[in-house]
Amino acid sequence: MHRSTKTKIIVALDVDTSSEALRLTESLAEGADAFKVGFQLFLREGPAIVQKLKNCGAKIFLDLKFHDIPNAVLQAVASSCSLGIDLLTVHLSGGPDMLRAAAQGAQGSSVLLLGVSVLTSSDVTTLAATGVHSSVEEQVLRLAALAEKSLGGIVASPLEISPLKKQFGNSLQIVTPGVRPAWAASNDQKRVLTPAEAAKLGADWLVIGRPITTAKSPLDALLRIKEELYGEEN
Repeated sequence: MHRSTKTKIIVALDVDTSSEALRLTESLAEGADAFKVGFQLFLREGPAIVQKLKNCGAKIFLDLKFHDIPNAVLQAVASSCSLGIDLLTVHLSGGPDMLRAAAQGAQGSSVLLLGVSVLTSSDVTTLAATGVHSSVEEQVLRLAALAEKSLGGIVASPLEISPLKKQFGNSLQIVTPGVRPAWAASNDQKRVLTPAEAAKLGADWLVIGRPITTAKSPLDALLRIKEELYGEEN
């Protein structure tokens, strides 16, 4: 089986408290490549949670999906980058002006700025309800063209990896949620593949949360996923 040594694992810290986040980060730090802080944790604990996690030696993916007028996004991105994060998201549907402003806000930092395309909980029915009358793949590729002009990467489901690679090559790093080991439940995500399948297609980063964080032994679950990805290379 193909093994991708470049595909990295981001553990999603979808928990309520800093104590839970720190417990997971400390136990998984040696095996995970980064940790995702989203709305749930950031709004409960505030920006200070980023520094607490960084003190564990962790790389931080701040997943706040900014979508606002260009100047507001510029300021939000600049403030986020000042926290010392490593990856950050904005919504590609904010359009070219907003994305250029986001890139301006990240200038001078090493943050990988990512554009969110179509959420993994969405499908063609969701798009149609919001006035987008095209397939999910068509919409992701349309939005990816905007990302290529201003950002460093895109967040897209594993089902869109192949068309993204075909059209954009390696010009965008692909961060892939909607990844579930065969032994884990898919929960509320509709467009999913296993970690090994997503890595084989060319995902640069895999975002995995509940299959690891809710396991009886999170570290064992992470190591099991890494074994499926890398085999004896792990």
